[in-house]
Amino acid sequence: MAKQVMLKFTDVARDMPEKRPPNLRRTDFDEIYAEYADAKAAEQSSRCSQCGVPYCQTHCPLHNNIPDWLRLTAEGRLQEAYEISQATNTFPEICGRICPQDRLCEGNCVIEQSGHGTVTIGSIEKYITDTAWEQGWVKPAAPREERPESVGIIGAGPGGLAAADMLRRAGVQVTIYDRYDRAGGLLTYGIPGFKLEKDVVERRNAQLAEGGVTFELNCNVGTDISFGAIRGKHDAVIIATGVYKTREIEVPGVGGFGVERAIDFLTASNRKSFGDTVEEFENGRLNAAGKKVVVIGGGDTAMDCVRTSIRQGAESVKCLYRRDRANMPGSQREVQNAEEEGVIFEWLSAPKGFVGDPVTGVMVQKMRLGAPDVTGRQAPEVIEGADYVEEADLVIMALGFEPEDLPTLWNEPDLPVNRWGTIKADYVTGATTLDGVYAVGDIVRGASLVVWAIKDGRDCAEAILNDFNGAQRIAAE
Repeated sequence: MAKQVMLKFTDVARDMPEKRPPNLRRTDFDEIYAEYADAKAAEQSSRCSQCGVPYCQTHCPLHNNIPDWLRLTAEGRLQEAYEISQATNTFPEICGRICPQDRLCEGNCVIEQSGHGTVTIGSIEKYITDTAWEQGWVKPAAPREERPESVGIIGAGPGGLAAADMLRRAGVQVTIYDRYDRAGGLLTYGIPGFKLEKDVVERRNAQLAEGGVTFELNCNVGTDISFGAIRGKHDAVIIATGVYKTREIEVPGVGGFGVERAIDFLTASNRKSFGDTVEEFENGRLNAAGKKVVVIGGGDTAMDCVRTSIRQGAESVKCLYRRDRANMPGSQREVQNAEEEGVIFEWLSAPKGFVGDPVTGVMVQKMRLGAPDVTGRQAPEVIEGADYVEEADLVIMALGFEPEDLPTLWNEPDLPVNRWGTIKADYVTGATTLDGVYAVGDIVRGASLVVWAIKDGRDCAEAILNDFNGAQRIAAE
């Protein structure tokens, strides 16, 4: 009976503790959940077929050795499972929570392809590492010897943190510069707490600091310190700023009160969860409580916004997307979660403008899918005469992110960027044409997944270590 109860209350007990059954105390809940999690992890892990071609592994950007740590979990050898998981992934408990497994490992599970339901790889990955933290198996960096080289990392998001961890474990001196007051980047301020609990991110930040990584927070490059000064202080520099500039649309009413950017809305919500005073939340501008909310966009950020709005107590939440469900760029699992929570999706719908200031509605034009565009996706076309107005008290624009103009912001005209504004860098090593300057993550790829940023950070750290070791050998000769 306990297992059936936990299947119903696992998520709400974490996300909305006030909805936990009143007769179930926190300590009782922990004990029951722990027993359930142990049994469920072993059961799911034992379903792995140990197939000859592990598509789950080949479709993971980090190429995690998934079959081996599933087998070890099924055998109850959790510490060994954790060690294998950690060998290729700096933050497995984070990827286990927020990776779109339905598009990566789980979506390519052989059992899933044969119609028997996927092994829940992400949940097991999370379980293994959460257990490792509880048991004290997760250790901060303790290099065998300190190295003289130093690396400056601009940006404390997943790419920068992953590179810092690998470099520090090799004994390199590492300083991370970040504009925000807390490290983590979008892990801290962009992704909602119901998907990624903030204490999970904070303990990783604390672990890095304990291992010797120096954090320079509230530090704006180009204002508080120049890019040239950072280059002068370090033997190598990694740019891991991510992309934070919101993609805009030019329609009537943009910029009015109540037409807000997704990053502002999510940041305000996350700051409130830390206990910060957020004026825009308190005055209602970035607070969905009691409002008719319309979110525009079809990616994971849009899903974060609609589900956050539900949790803030919105009167209604609708999501407008100009293509159909099959062509959404976001996770289908996230869409399903949103629908179960009461979000209404208006497919083949695009904003034509906004009514009122403060906003009272969205002018919507209905679309149909026409011929494929250059990427192979069907291009949306306007259906003439099918416009209507969707009532709204709060409109959240979640149309994606673009890079900031770093050469101008940093007064570094030689910083190599392409026509989209992302930095030109080698996709394996992260090296740019500037001596000793590397770049990783979204600032190179464009807006992408956390797991890709982690991979880029790890690959770049390895390349920098190879460069340092090569320089040492030359010096010795």
